[in-house]
Amino acid sequence: MTSSPRPAAAARTAGDAAQPAAGLTRAGLAVLITAVFLPQVDFFIVNVALPTIQSSLGASAGALELVVAGYGTAYAATLVLGGRLGDMIGRRRMLLIGMSGFVLTSLVCGTAPGIGVLLAARILQGAAAGLVVPQVIATLHATLSGERRHRALGLYSSAAGAAIVVGQLVGGLLVTADVAGTGWRPIFLVNVPIGAVALIAAGRFVPASRSPHPLGLDLVGTLLFAGTLVALLVPLAEGPTIGWPPWSWGALALVPVLAAATVVIERRAEAAGRVPLLPPSLLRLRSMRRGFAMHLPFMLTYGAFMFVFALTVQTGLHSGVLGGGLAVLPLAVAYFAGSLAAPRAIARFDTRRVVAVAAVAVALGLLVLVLVTVTTWPHTDYWAFAPGLVLAGAGQALVFACLFRLILLDVPEHLVGVGGGVVTTVQQSGLALGVATLGTLFVGLEKTGVGTAFVVSLAVQAAIMLAIAAGSLALPHLQARPGQTGVAVDV
Repeated sequence: MTSSPRPAAAARTAGDAAQPAAGLTRAGLAVLITAVFLPQVDFFIVNVALPTIQSSLGASAGALELVVAGYGTAYAATLVLGGRLGDMIGRRRMLLIGMSGFVLTSLVCGTAPGIGVLLAARILQGAAAGLVVPQVIATLHATLSGERRHRALGLYSSAAGAAIVVGQLVGGLLVTADVAGTGWRPIFLVNVPIGAVALIAAGRFVPASRSPHPLGLDLVGTLLFAGTLVALLVPLAEGPTIGWPPWSWGALALVPVLAAATVVIERRAEAAGRVPLLPPSLLRLRSMRRGFAMHLPFMLTYGAFMFVFALTVQTGLHSGVLGGGLAVLPLAVAYFAGSLAAPRAIARFDTRRVVAVAAVAVALGLLVLVLVTVTTWPHTDYWAFAPGLVLAGAGQALVFACLFRLILLDVPEHLVGVGGGVVTTVQQSGLALGVATLGTLFVGLEKTGVGTAFVVSLAVQAAIMLAIAAGSLALPHLQARPGQTGVAVDV
């Protein structure tokens, strides 16, 4: 039997209906989709530019990992905080603040004179992104209803999926163009004019809204959670490349201490009637416990794959930056198609079986990539990866859609917003952890050959996906039935 959220917190969140706001115009919707699209693209666009950044700034392999993982960590740590600040001071105001920060930090990234400045700017850029994204979802819910809301949320999901394609391709095009000899810098500088126009348009076309009963901020919990991630990610990324100095072991020793402190603080906050960053009562729900046991390792493999694949194609196959962007196109297209098919699959089949079959498909796709690499390296044509990428991409989309829905299955309706914030936080944390763990494994094995490092990394990822397929049988049952608007739960 799982415990339910405390009455004080439940009563307060139950009243968190959005404050009535003016309707959202098409121009306002376009601004919101742009606002969520840019931060999503920025997670992927940097992958294709990593070798160029390394040669330009003399960055270590560990520093390259942190360029990706630092953004994801800051993004994850500020998502819930950003949502609650928007509820308190106004979502449009918070959107403008976050977008201003994103534009400014993009400018700093694009003009960074060294890897230290780039790392610091990327972390701040991720934090700004975490302030922007929650305002988009909240504003869509506050200003739209019925079919218009469903279509808008569909656009939101499509924008997130398209970010994979656009990030890799546009990144490749911009770096290849080498505008005025600027190399990799336009991948960040392009955010400045687009973001500035969106910022001006947001002030004019996005209606203001806020929650009449906003949840309080969990600053201590947020700082402890972020500290735990940093203490884990930095030494894992930097340690292998600099010989594991004493500070790296000290940081790792702090991880369980910070994690335990986070748990204690979150329990005390909920016991006092507040809703913390990671509510223990929600994390004890069966759907969340079992779902996160699948979701975290899945996001870990996804984040690692995008990082490892980009480096393999560019440094191992010498495809060039544009080739690196084109190489991932089959996966991105398959992922988008899988996202469109996911609602129909969820409605028709036992979702546990969909997760199992899709996870096996991802594992098979990865093993196809292993087979192609083993049999053709170092003369591999990156288009030979296409069949494996299509299989993996379609499977990834189905796994992601099913797990997101299953995790929220037991969450009370008045806490779905809080639960969604927890899911997204874990999702972004998993992406960052994937780069810092399996990305580090790849970097460590590169000295034996890029092909070997790629094969080992993919084999580990395939094993994780097979474990997810087996573990999916323990997930709650979720299947839509004819004439039923909700879901059926088979305990």
